Amino acid sequence: MAPLRHVVVDSADPFERGRQRGMQVAGDIRRTWPIYRQLFAISAHDAGRAPVDVRGVAKACLQAVATWSPELARELAGVAAGAGVDVETVMALNARTEVFAHTRGAALTECSTVVQMSGAGGTALGAQTWDWHEELCDGWHVQTVRGDEHAFVGLAEFGMLAKIGVNDAGVGVTFNLLRHASDAHGRSGEHDDLLENCGGGVPVHLVAREVLARASTLAEAVDVVRSAPVLASTVITVMTAEQAACLEISPDRVGVVDPSDGWLVHTNHFLDPHLAEGERVTQDVTTTFEREDLLRARVKGVANTLDIESLAALLCAHDEDGVPVCRHPDVDAPMGYRAATLATVGIDPDRREATISAGGPCRRTDLTTLKAGS
Repeated sequence: MAPLRHVVVDSADPFERGRQRGMQVAGDIRRTWPIYRQLFAISAHDAGRAPVDVRGVAKACLQAVATWSPELARELAGVAAGAGVDVETVMALNARTEVFAHTRGAALTECSTVVQMSGAGGTALGAQTWDWHEELCDGWHVQTVRGDEHAFVGLAEFGMLAKIGVNDAGVGVTFNLLRHASDAHGRSGEHDDLLENCGGGVPVHLVAREVLARASTLAEAVDVVRSAPVLASTVITVMTAEQAACLEISPDRVGVVDPSDGWLVHTNHFLDPHLAEGERVTQDVTTTFEREDLLRARVKGVANTLDIESLAALLCAHDEDGVPVCRHPDVDAPMGYRAATLATVGIDPDRREATISAGGPCRRTDLTTLKAGS
């Protein structure tokens, strides 16, 4: 297998960070953007809705980002300049979760996360499968980002600023899709004025980016997440060497789910009781509930402290195990319905390391380990 594409960004100036990124991924953005346009259209069509005004969503989100974090808006403009594309395209890639929230299509099963709290100091280790559209199996890269408040490493899709990773302060994040009744049109208390004025929200992928760039503790990560006016839902699981929590984000509110019996397990439905009342995934379109049950049963039987690879092995489950956590695409399924595990990621906050492999945990052999701050 070829080495994973490694994008390196290093500048204290946000626009220059973006420009460096854009220059390195220009051809990849032009290659993957048409795929996303097709997927947006398919999702809206299958939901019986008119095509979404993707450019309009992007413009509204860009306005929200510029208000929330002007530096982020400058970095996105830099990506566009470096790649030779318009900033709305870059914004739409970073806001792809928000565009899909507008399509209101069925949720595509994706992502399972486990975190173990162990040792005398409660040291956290995390692992995640990232499931997404098989058509985008080569639509992502690993990265090293320096020049902001914290350097960070991890993986991101082409054109995105971040997704999953860990920073040099030892704050790691994983990322799972959620769907809530308030998505796309909801309002979130303290952010009503901003959302009403611009009609957009801060993309959840950019919220994860700011956690990696700004937070040095779990409490700081919670503050970053709660400061963002959003229009789509997700769960960002944040871990440090001593603490961890699942931050369930929706336009309605942010819920914090703490470890239970030394573990965090999260798939693609809300665990916070209040947010669960607005759950918008159902058992006929997702295996999220079955995956959570399987993983909770597995971690319950773990009596010892695991390393990253043993933790990732817990995610190795296929149809014969009762439910696929490690997803392989159905080659006969139409475009938009070929879900696959595109990457498996281990996060070690204490070592400031992310260990990444392409594909599912059943073939986790060619590993790329990146250390933040090195």
